Amino acid sequence: MVSVRNKVVLITGAGRGIGEATARALAAKGAKLVLTDVDEAPLTALVADLGDVAMGVRADVRDLADMQAAVDAGIARFGGIDVVLANAGISSYGSVLNVDPETFKRVIDINTTGVFHTVRAALPSLIERKGYVLVVSSLAAFTACPGLASYNASKAGAEHFANALRLEVKYQGVAVGSAHMAWIDTPLVQDAKSDLTAFQDLLAVLPWPLGRTLPVEACVDAFVRAVERRSRRVYVPGIVGGIGWVRSVLTTRLGEATTLRHVPRILPKMDAEVKALGRSESARNRAVVEGQSTRSA
Repeated sequence: MVSVRNKVVLITGAGRGIGEATARALAAKGAKLVLTDVDEAPLTALVADLGDVAMGVRADVRDLADMQAAVDAGIARFGGIDVVLANAGISSYGSVLNVDPETFKRVIDINTTGVFHTVRAALPSLIERKGYVLVVSSLAAFTACPGLASYNASKAGAEHFANALRLEVKYQGVAVGSAHMAWIDTPLVQDAKSDLTAFQDLLAVLPWPLGRTLPVEACVDAFVRAVERRSRRVYVPGIVGGIGWVRSVLTTRLGEATTLRHVPRILPKMDAEVKALGRSESARNRAVVEGQSTRSA
């Protein structure tokens, strides 16, 4: 096990949820933190709370130049980057036929391309310091949910990016892991539950414990252990690892049978609710996007 004391950890999507809570846990163990988010207010509040061990940089993972600037600032402040937690992620609502195309594209850009930008910017320092990368994927990389195609595709892409990266950098002393979680009580899940009764219906038909929402702390504990152990895989809860082993079965007719029974009821309901909302994403994500548009205008 490797101590995180005085290690420099870059975390994307650090303003809320898992990113924020993991930053606090790592700071308590003596890590130094380079924290990024597109939502500046919660990021600023977090850095003020953590004090001198943390710095915050408003950065959009969709923009390689933004991520390079964040990494460069972290290196200037702390001397290098030892660990990357590529955590930033969003989701969209609605079927492939009805989801807003721009929202769908933004999910892919943040959840998959954003991981590439984060790693690309930090990789020279990680190689120099023989560091560790933890890419936040999901249970969604193993088994798909109707109405969440962008999230499923992006998290599968993030997992396979981590697999390819591991092959490329192992000989240079860099370790790479991917994290796969079921539903965690993050703002992403809270917003979906609040917006869509169809999302709650979807959770209700998933087999136990996959339909249960776990506290953020369960995920944070697993992430901190992964950083300390330079883990190859992280599963929250542990049963997700077993699902990963049988993922090929889940896309057979037998594996899809249970979900298919519920799709005719749940998916049209989700699309109707999305249409009524007038958006294919949470109100918070929409506000952040509109704020970025105002900033760039």
